[in-house]
Amino acid sequence: MTDPELERWRLVLGEPASAMGALGADGAARDAALEWLYGRDGDHEQRDVRRGSGGGDGASTLTTVDWLNDINRLFPQETIERLQRDAVERYEINDIVTDAAVLETIEPNPALLRAVLQTKHLMNPEVLRLARRIVEAVVRDLMAKMATEVRAAFTGTRARRPSRWKQARDFDMRRTLRANLGHYRPEERRVFIETPHFFSRTRKHVEQWQVILLVDQSGSMVESVIHSAVTAACLWGLPGVRTHLVAFDTDVVDLTSEVDDPVELLMKVQLGGGTDIARAVRYGAGLVEQPRRAIVVLISDFYEGGSTSTLVRTVRELVEQGTKVLGLAALDEQANPVYDRDTAQRLADVGASMGAMTPGQLAAFVAEQVAR
Repeated sequence: MTDPELERWRLVLGEPASAMGALGADGAARDAALEWLYGRDGDHEQRDVRRGSGGGDGASTLTTVDWLNDINRLFPQETIERLQRDAVERYEINDIVTDAAVLETIEPNPALLRAVLQTKHLMNPEVLRLARRIVEAVVRDLMAKMATEVRAAFTGTRARRPSRWKQARDFDMRRTLRANLGHYRPEERRVFIETPHFFSRTRKHVEQWQVILLVDQSGSMVESVIHSAVTAACLWGLPGVRTHLVAFDTDVVDLTSEVDDPVELLMKVQLGGGTDIARAVRYGAGLVEQPRRAIVVLISDFYEGGSTSTLVRTVRELVEQGTKVLGLAALDEQANPVYDRDTAQRLADVGASMGAMTPGQLAAFVAEQVAR
């Protein structure tokens, strides 16, 4: 088979599509790599998705290291990341992140970061050292992406006076059009811009605010834990903001001393276990110094394993003393939450603001409160 499109369909459909023609050497290797992973589906016969590569046992003798080497040779980067993600999250092939030989060769990506955080308790010190490389690489990329977005929320409001700094978000369309009307071309119905104009930004004097992030570290919240750590690091040191970060399950761990090092912070997080949200909120309430200049951000799925009545009462007391309470069912790039709606509603009823946010949206919320 020489047609690339036919070969792709053959790989998708597997053995039932063998009548389309034989695969070439690389195609057969791709088929074996796909079978090594997706052949684990117990219900693939019922779904008739794909079958193996023809009955040999070559695919089954692949080690994880062999398979990783093969997919890196045979597939584009986007496909490699999807295959690795499915291996870890769908089929729980944990040696991808617990085997030293694998960790030495694998390319870091967010799916592997999640897997490292969920399995690092299984790792010996040497493997943990190699796994840290994945954490550092992915966190570095997240920091680069999020720092600009988070810090932009604190750069001040637009002023009417012009600015020498040319940024798209500060483009002054009205003044630019007025200044360039002389370049209007009727036959083309266009104004040609020779001199663009931009707003400047002013910084308001801000009082010191506390931002207290309380992060549920149950297994389902791993994405929010990662983004909370990076968000806290981005907020750290911003003018007018003092950031705390507290992780909790049935215990409460204050990680504020590690906020400026999100890699070290994430390596200390212990995912899983039960959940006592009320205990965490009581601890957070104890950190509040000036109630009317404090924001308590509770990041959780709100499935309370402790006392819901205590949780609701503590949140009500925080709101009544003037503290902003923000309950987030998700803090990640998708902001797509799964949570206990009943508990969330009870917290909303006593004055908490409830929702789900991206880190940039949370930064904007904090900046709005600080600038008031």
